Amino acid sequence: MTARIGVVTFPGSLDDRDAARAVRLAGAEAVALWHDDADLHGVDAVVLPGGFSYGDYLRCGAIARFAPVMETIVAGARDGLPVLGICNGFQILCEAHLLPGALTRNRHLHFRNRDQWLRVESAGTAWTNAFQPGQEVLIPVKNGEGCYVADERTLDELEATGRVVARYLHGNPNGSQREIAAITNEAGNVLGIMPHPEHAVDALTGPSLDGLGFFTSILKHFAGAPA
Repeated sequence: MTARIGVVTFPGSLDDRDAARAVRLAGAEAVALWHDDADLHGVDAVVLPGGFSYGDYLRCGAIARFAPVMETIVAGARDGLPVLGICNGFQILCEAHLLPGALTRNRHLHFRNRDQWLRVESAGTAWTNAFQPGQEVLIPVKNGEGCYVADERTLDELEATGRVVARYLHGNPNGSQREIAAITNEAGNVLGIMPHPEHAVDALTGPSLDGLGFFTSILKHFAGAPA
């Protein structure tokens, strides 16, 4: 049976169609979810895409966190529903307290848009089991508020428990603490990543095919791969 992966559209989402395309290229069915509809329509996993939900008013992701669809997603995530938050989606996951820390203004105060090397630190999550620990991947990054910050105790805990999923290589594009590009929750079903794997799934339009692994990983997870 084909896995059904929901992709949420908020007012201001930019990359929802790109994420849906990546889902289809991975071999799953992409299901459109609307921010004002709390029904997840029986999906097996959820992607929160990049963009500027609700215009980034107050803080990035601060309003989206209270959308009706997020109430159901938060409850589902705590019960094991796999959730991937990309860029603005990562910001929303932090605002919803599904992930610790916050994404703040880039330290150099400039928007960054470039192809970025990452090192995969953890291949033991529902969204990264298609990779090898230490694998280097090339994925676009595009953000103005992508600087990951947390208190030292939280950072130490993320490190000690293997919850830092990816780090920036060959330059930190936004000043994130400890070069953190992606983190996961304790259970490994919720992952936030600032770069855009959905823009590295096609040789014609992306710098690599490396991003596709995030979407094929969830299918391996459903097939019984360890997470």
